[in-house]
Amino acid sequence: MLDMPSLSQTADALVPFLYDDLRRIARRTRWQVSAGSTVQTTALVHEAYLKLRGSPGFADRQHFLRAAAMAMRHVLVDLARETLTAKRGSGADHVPLDDARGIEQPSAQLLVEVSEAVDRLRGVSERLAAVVECRFFAGYNDEEAADALGLSDRTVRRDWLKARAWLRRELDGSAVGSS
Repeated sequence: MLDMPSLSQTADALVPFLYDDLRRIARRTRWQVSAGSTVQTTALVHEAYLKLRGSPGFADRQHFLRAAAMAMRHVLVDLARETLTAKRGSGADHVPLDDARGIEQPSAQLLVEVSEAVDRLRGVSERLAAVVECRFFAGYNDEEAADALGLSDRTVRRDWLKARAWLRRELDGSAVGSS
């Protein structure tokens, strides 16, 4: 087995070591934002890599994986914006449901609105915005988000509740995932 590169390595050096983690994040992200039929897991990982390629070194594994999750979010939001642009004037968005879990998935419009709201939330609280990125966009559970952010599980749960309440108010009652 190859040795993990030093912590200040670039995406070029880290991707081969963390590719399985990136695919897991991409799968969850695709499910979380209903992108299953529009973009494949491998394509999402590769698009995220292209966004990260010019970045300076990463502090640690969690820093790199958070940056990758954020890059995946940007890729999916860009695709959602393209979809909305193509559908202008064609009526309401179809919101698919995941039969296995029975949880409503966000429409392209809601995905864009949540992404913009998270950017505004960042001005209020960087930590709450990071929790939303981990929970909503990367599909992390409380423990995984806590590990990625260097926080306790309890803090992540509390911040997730605050962030969801803020987003609901900001989005004027639009549904935000409760997972």
